[in-house]
Amino acid sequence: MQHPVNAFKRALRNGETQIGLWQGLASPYTAELCATVGYDWLLIDSEHVPNTIQTVLGQLQAVAAYPLAPVVRPAWNDPVELKRLLDIGAQNLLIPMVQNADEARAAVAAVSYPPAGIRGIGTALARASRWGSVSDYLARSDDEICLLCQVETASALEELDAILAVEGVDGVFIGPADLAASMGYIGNPGHPEVKAAISDAIVRIRKSGKAPGILQGDVAQAKHYLDLGAQFVAVGVDAVLLRRAASDLLAQFKQDVVSVPGQPGSAY
Repeated sequence: MQHPVNAFKRALRNGETQIGLWQGLASPYTAELCATVGYDWLLIDSEHVPNTIQTVLGQLQAVAAYPLAPVVRPAWNDPVELKRLLDIGAQNLLIPMVQNADEARAAVAAVSYPPAGIRGIGTALARASRWGSVSDYLARSDDEICLLCQVETASALEELDAILAVEGVDGVFIGPADLAASMGYIGNPGHPEVKAAISDAIVRIRKSGKAPGILQGDVAQAKHYLDLGAQFVAVGVDAVLLRRAASDLLAQFKQDVVSVPGQPGSAY
């Protein structure tokens, strides 16, 4: 068996747009449901969601039959956690809170085998290599991993050019909520200064030859970022969509229930 090509990574390198949906319910069942809709990628979150290695594995297995790319966000830029995620089959990784080039280089090293990096070898035990049946896994794994760094503070934006210059970083994702907080606008990612900073970052990322990404639940704002050159854009969150639909439905039957309006420019 030969190592499969990472179509998501190829699409980003070719400048193609990839529309995604955030997975916050930590459920293989809902992940598979969302996989049937037609999104290009799904984000399996372990930073703000009660996922474990086992529950991430279940979601990777649930969506494997569908023509989309699962992207996994670990809780932190931790080489041990990254090694375990890679071994269970995660090929696309979104690393949170990358603050500078050194942290980006550490992430690259964690997902790369020696001599380029520090990833430990355990292919006989790994789902990623089909338990050793992918004959060229060690030779091709590094090339098929897509590493995305999440830049989400004002100080990290100041280091953006240096992060973009790190070899092995395939894209940079802007985190609107934390960026807004770091700029003094907590809870208001739709503030004009925050949106201006995001727009500037997207243009700079695209000019560098790397792929820009963002989570943006406001449709008009998401389309604006796409027009600026954002390539991998998550346009909603499963938990938010479910709560909003449930609230809207109940509001038609109970006067004391208020449907949940979307905040203009909100990430969620």
